[in-house]
Amino acid sequence: MKNRLKVLRAERDWTQAQLANALEVSRQTVNAIETGKFDPSLPLAFKAARLFELAIEDIFQDEA
Repeated sequence: MKNRLKVLRAERDWTQAQLANALEVSRQTVNAIETGKFDPSLPLAFKAARLFELAIEDIFQDEA
């Protein structure tokens, strides 16, 4: 799954640790999502969407 998490985080000048804290996950989880090694759970995707005030589809895209 492709995502814009790294771009959105950089636009706000947030570190991975700051984003992880806001999403209540580990920095390693944020890194794994940003690099495409891990797809977020649906609740985590919703939480990210609320945090960035975007639709889930504006952050995460299926690669199919």
